[in-house]
Amino acid sequence: MKLEDFDAIRPFEPEELPAAYDRLEQDMQFRTVVAYLYPQVPFEAIMQKMRGCKTCLDFQKAFCYPFLKELMAKASKGLDIDTASIDLSRRYTFVSNHRDIVLDSALLDVLLIDAKCDTTCEIAIGDNLLAAQWIKDMVRINKSFIVQRSLGIREMLAASKRMAEYMHYVINVKHDNIWIAQREGRAKDSDDRTQPSILKMMAMGGEGDIIERLKQLHIVPLSISYEYDPCDYLKAREFQLKRDVPGWKKTKQDDVESMRTGIMGYKGHVHYHCAPCIDDWLDTLPHDMPKGELFDTVAAHIDQEIHRHYRLFACNRVAAGAECTDEEKAVFSHFIEERLAKIQLNQPDTAFLRERLITMYANPYRNYLRS
Repeated sequence: MKLEDFDAIRPFEPEELPAAYDRLEQDMQFRTVVAYLYPQVPFEAIMQKMRGCKTCLDFQKAFCYPFLKELMAKASKGLDIDTASIDLSRRYTFVSNHRDIVLDSALLDVLLIDAKCDTTCEIAIGDNLLAAQWIKDMVRINKSFIVQRSLGIREMLAASKRMAEYMHYVINVKHDNIWIAQREGRAKDSDDRTQPSILKMMAMGGEGDIIERLKQLHIVPLSISYEYDPCDYLKAREFQLKRDVPGWKKTKQDDVESMRTGIMGYKGHVHYHCAPCIDDWLDTLPHDMPKGELFDTVAAHIDQEIHRHYRLFACNRVAAGAECTDEEKAVFSHFIEERLAKIQLNQPDTAFLRERLITMYANPYRNYLRS
């Protein structure tokens, strides 16, 4: 495969960046967003700094890294990563639980830079999030490759194969890392499960049998633990609306609010934990295992690794009814009441909403015990 085979989905190459910067400079929506993010800085100065970025990694270091550092200083109690189980001079496909549409991969990039890794990750992002041309340009400047979801069945198969081939190309030819969520969409109740279909897609690229193809991607299960989920009350509201309103679906405005709340909202402590790469474990599996069973077994192994490396907080223990102090119980109870007060519904079912919120915080603890 050659790089041009992936032109429709891959991040920009260095020689393509000037044209992307030109398009952004002409885009009025982009100008409005920049004015909101950097109210004190003239637009021309931002563009000058952008044009100084000769690669996508330059852009991440010049813009994304300082922005995220400042954000997390305000919106968290701290951000850290445990990479003891992997060798940062090698390249991996990080498969993580899905906590935030934007931040899961962005914070991993920050942590890899802080850990002195010489690169970040190429990021899998669904085309459903790319509502405008300037957003498409921005994500491709930010080392993202596009997951094409809005296609018919035949086109979807071809797109999945191309994406799998691109992932293998990134690891084995470009020698870069990849981040991909373990499932499409976030687990609304924090009961994180890997979709076997993600693994089936990955095995559409590479050489040899399924086990050999998965090994060529060097998969690392990655646990992302938030002390507090900024979107918990929005998810609880969504649960009631889905229960009470036949055919209810989120609007574009709902998606925008979730994105904004997830990025700007308070998270408490945030911890990332890299489990060992699964290559050696894959070698223990029989190569003649039936396909469906094999994908289910690999998904279950990734789940177990993600669950057992969660960092658990007092709120998880209290929610799950585990041993904790009276003070921890009182703090969590007060927290839940505050979250309930934020939910905007005509007829809130408070008992149901409370149970949903508590379940969100209990599930990581329950999964940890099971793992």
